[in-house]
Amino acid sequence: MASAELQAKIDQWFKWDKCEKTRAEIQNLIKSENWKALGDVLLTRLEFGTAGLRGRMAAGFNRMNELVVVQAAQGLSSYMKKIFSEKDRINRGVVFGYDGRHNSKRFAEISSNIFVRAGFRVYLFRQMVLTPMVPFTINLFKCLGGVMVTASHNPKDDNGYKVYWENSAQIVPPHDKHIHNTILECLEPWPNSFDTKGLYICTCLMTDPKDAISAYVQRITADVPQKFVDLNSRGDLRFVYTAMHGVGYPFLEKIFAAVKIKPVIFVKEQNEPDPDFPTVPFPNPEEGRSALDMAIQLADREGVTHIIANDPDADRFALATKNPETALWKIYKGNEIGALLGWWAMFLYKEKNPNGDLRNCWMIASTVSSKILRAIGRKEGFNFTETLTGFKWMANEADRLMKNGKTVLFSFEESIGFMFGTNVLDKDGVSAACQLVTMANYLRAVEGISLDEKLNRIYNEYGFHYNNASYYFCYEPPVIIKIFERLRNFTGDQKTYPSSILEGKYKIKYVRDLTNGVDTEQPDGNAILPVSASSQMITFTFENGLVITLRTSGTEPKIKYYAEMCAQPGQSDFEGLTNTTNEMVSAIVEEFLQPNVNNLKPKTD
Repeated sequence: MASAELQAKIDQWFKWDKCEKTRAEIQNLIKSENWKALGDVLLTRLEFGTAGLRGRMAAGFNRMNELVVVQAAQGLSSYMKKIFSEKDRINRGVVFGYDGRHNSKRFAEISSNIFVRAGFRVYLFRQMVLTPMVPFTINLFKCLGGVMVTASHNPKDDNGYKVYWENSAQIVPPHDKHIHNTILECLEPWPNSFDTKGLYICTCLMTDPKDAISAYVQRITADVPQKFVDLNSRGDLRFVYTAMHGVGYPFLEKIFAAVKIKPVIFVKEQNEPDPDFPTVPFPNPEEGRSALDMAIQLADREGVTHIIANDPDADRFALATKNPETALWKIYKGNEIGALLGWWAMFLYKEKNPNGDLRNCWMIASTVSSKILRAIGRKEGFNFTETLTGFKWMANEADRLMKNGKTVLFSFEESIGFMFGTNVLDKDGVSAACQLVTMANYLRAVEGISLDEKLNRIYNEYGFHYNNASYYFCYEPPVIIKIFERLRNFTGDQKTYPSSILEGKYKIKYVRDLTNGVDTEQPDGNAILPVSASSQMITFTFENGLVITLRTSGTEPKIKYYAEMCAQPGQSDFEGLTNTTNEMVSAIVEEFLQPNVNNLKPKTD
């Protein structure tokens, strides 16, 4: 029998929810007397954070569904009404976009309906779009903000609600907490919140921002100088492309045609949006070989040596190349692509500004990403800064720099997210693809080298940066907390951390814990970067120069690790540095994460 607390939530659900499917889900759980499952989905709720909302689609306050989206839209619109004037709400409005996932269009329409009824002008795309289109459109039309309905690369049962502010970057504190609190004030559905029947009839406040798509194509292609368009037109490289059952291909096709890149050979089975992702259980090209297997098979059949990929909402970009001598495929890590695109951004700036210098230019990376841009900047003269993990932080830092008259050339994070320039203040997998392919054509035509050869030249000139990053799945939140609490209470006392690995062979110099604010490198022992008690993140810096960060994912049940060994320019013992890094990472995983003890599941490949 349901407890009084649970019964109250059940009654509330049936009073508020208008979706027959999710009402039936709750009813079936009641019939089977599955009180535990009912408690899991009804007694807690999805918390609105800096990533907005993301979760499994199912009935319940702790899942993604129509009622939770209604509540989110009511809270967000109410909060924005507190911030912005009626004139701005009508004239500037908000943007809504959606991808090809189950319920994405419905969630966007429900939200648009609520905002229109609240007196906002709404720009709702009438077609599926890539995530970067929402921040681009906010900037183009000077909107108050926007929402992209997507769960990006998550499994098929998930969906999300990604919120951007008027600067076209994702929200950061304190907006997230204010929005969350306002949602809690607006939980009961307003009259007609679910009713979208007349949504497209309200032409006075409803607009399809379709012109933003052609403007996006024009802006992205304008970053490719005519000299390189000509090289593209003469290039003989071919690329296999997979959209990973997502929305990327129509946008990529337009942009590639505009800069004269030869049409891609696309993986037919994965080229159209399909919310069931039938060929990839994890539709994330970051997964490596398992996600790119069909693209590799197609490339081998076609005799093509280059593969590019986007994730389902096309904000991420992946690259693979085939070695013509060994016939082996190399799947590039995000840090390697970041090194290539960072060098290319600097190179293009010099091409466009032959008499200028780089002292007013900046590049940005997240704190868990490679420091290769810092090494390049030290030699070439541009500035480098790092932020917390996530493009919300990098985009807002880019916005701050631009408002101070700085030029932001490039930003990236190791999880294959790249922001080339500032046309979009978020990662953009299609613009990254455009620049990377143009770069490959230039290197082949002018320098006579491959992308991998260029990467090695970058390492030789600016210092070898070897990265070892991966993750483990952990589906039990208490286990995650136990792992990290053990590390920060290592001797039994609070804020005592490991001092070495492999019985003292490699000693730890500094520890930075952004969960509780410890940073032993700082004179006062306190962290400089923002601290968040709601997430786990500890960085260990070793005396030999290795830096490794252990952190939890904000959107997936993963414990991630990121290790990097940075060599000095001219230091040539790549193999020795690689072996040392791998030895240390293996020890850190075993000693700190203890996968066998904690039943952690490794990455698939």
